[in-house]
Amino acid sequence: MKAHIFVRDLSEQEQRSLTSGLRSSDAFVLRRSQVLLASARGETAPGIAKALSCDEQTVRRAIHAFNQQGRSSLQAGSSRPHHLPTVLREDVTAEMFKTVLHRPPRDFGFETSLWTLDLLVQQGVRLGWMAREVSIETMRQTLLRLGINWKRAKHWITSPDPLYQEKKRLATDC
Repeated sequence: MKAHIFVRDLSEQEQRSLTSGLRSSDAFVLRRSQVLLASARGETAPGIAKALSCDEQTVRRAIHAFNQQGRSSLQAGSSRPHHLPTVLREDVTAEMFKTVLHRPPRDFGFETSLWTLDLLVQQGVRLGWMAREVSIETMRQTLLRLGINWKRAKHWITSPDPLYQEKKRLATDC
């Protein structure tokens, strides 16, 4: 059985803040205020959790947060994960991406001469750089993290015509 924890002694200002939190339109502030005031009255975490229909660990987290941060713990923090899972294998470098990007997608069996983020995701999975396909935004962010600034491809960059380079040379030598 876990030891009972209680909120520390409340100052008069903290008591007023928690009491006014009971009238808050923000559900997070309301629930935290209920938990902390119940703890200040001497109720245990299991009793508070049962009365408020929430998990005991939620009650304990609220009490710990208030004991450490004071009234600032009444504001909800970010629900964003602290660490996002890595998309790429650790040994994949920017140079490896650049090597692929400096060749036309047709060399890799795609039916286009323009790289798109979607094609790059598919190629990354084929090469084993990623375990699964990801969104194009995730790929764009991954490239940015590697120092590769992704720009939309232009349709006039290359041509599937095998005589393209020769025709281009003749056209510009006028």
